[in-house]
Amino acid sequence: MYRIIAGKWKAKKIAAPKNFDVRPTTDFAKEALFSILENKYDMQSISVLDLFAGIGSITFEFASRGCQDIASVEMNPKHTSFLNSTASELGFSLNVSVQRGDVFDWLKKFRNKKSYEIVFSDAPFETEEKKYYELLSLVLNNRYLKPNGVLIIEHQSRLKFDHPNLIDTRKYGNVSFSFFDPNAEEEEDLTTE
Repeated sequence: MYRIIAGKWKAKKIAAPKNFDVRPTTDFAKEALFSILENKYDMQSISVLDLFAGIGSITFEFASRGCQDIASVEMNPKHTSFLNSTASELGFSLNVSVQRGDVFDWLKKFRNKKSYEIVFSDAPFETEEKKYYELLSLVLNNRYLKPNGVLIIEHQSRLKFDHPNLIDTRKYGNVSFSFFDPNAEEEEDLTTE
């Protein structure tokens, strides 16, 4: 079970079926994260990509705060079904596009198609470190982030990233959020030979 912290559905509790193997972001960490994001972005005018969406703890937090354009990618069919039914129940069906698939395959398939202000990733905690770096590469090198965008990776606090785009890591107990800037836009060479 998790709770929506703020917005239209503030304090709404969302309970997943008992057989779901999920680890929703804690209220404390989610509150801190959204405090950071709301200082930088107008929630009603941004687009969000939620990777490893699980049962929608982050997706529905954005939707409750007025975000109109959220793509949620999740591989587990039970979870995607739950995401769709919960979005419908809360009146967010038009705001939330649930996409079923392996996140890495999805990122390869849709590269350079759409950019987002916020890309959020909450991969399973047992994910290998090299897979986190693969995710970083897929998001940053395929224009998933707008120039003013940010990639946020939720991970175990013991994992420390060493990456040139890393701008900040915030620790909340055994959970941390690492923030990454988009790659700098390469200047097009307009000189002619």
